[in-house]
Amino acid sequence: MPQAEGGVVATRPLRLVLLPGLDATGSQHAAFSAAMQRLGVVVTVIAYPVDRTLDYPALASFVRQALPTDGDYLLLGESFSGPLALSIAAAPPPGLRGVILSTTFARSPWLAWRRLQSLLYRAPVRALPMPALSWLLLGRWSTPALRAALHDALASVDADVLRSRAIAALGVDVAVHAGAMRLPTLCLHAVQDRLLPRRCQRHLSALLPAQATRCLDGPHLMLQARPEAAAQVVAAFMQDVCGSA
Repeated sequence: MPQAEGGVVATRPLRLVLLPGLDATGSQHAAFSAAMQRLGVVVTVIAYPVDRTLDYPALASFVRQALPTDGDYLLLGESFSGPLALSIAAAPPPGLRGVILSTTFARSPWLAWRRLQSLLYRAPVRALPMPALSWLLLGRWSTPALRAALHDALASVDADVLRSRAIAALGVDVAVHAGAMRLPTLCLHAVQDRLLPRRCQRHLSALLPAQATRCLDGPHLMLQARPEAAAQVVAAFMQDVCGSA
């Protein structure tokens, strides 16, 4: 561990790598990143291409190439990116110490709808009304600023890319990867999640052999709507993981 002047131990800040949700721009995480920074955690958001359709295996390869190679960190997979975090953590790269899974799933909560995949290729993703998206993703925590950020994030991604990610999420199943994980894991669930059914939470928690579970009052977009509360839970988990080494 590095030494500061006068023999005082200089500790490195904890590092969190965040894999964002469906839009995957990372543009909606400023408040959460700032809250984490105040708690001594540096957050790096890995944004995905906005103009290239990549399935989950291709995105996993993309993320692996972008992960830090110069020290320890924890990985947070939010919503759409939860399966990515699970796949990567099942064969962890050097430096990966633990995983946080926020409002996400290991197996698609909509597997019964896979027969509708062909319809999604023609779905008018730009026509989804913001009031409906706000109700589904933000609930009573919706504000004009959060709605504007959500709108801008979705508008910045090619419509075909959004469709391809929705189709990928519709059919994903990484339960085998989840069962192979041995890293400390935190499952962060939202009590007022209107997008994911409760069975996703139960299934995810049951799959992971080394996990803690925390439920926070909030919507599906937990990190955006309740950044301070989420940051407190995530930072405490990170401290426990890194302090136990």
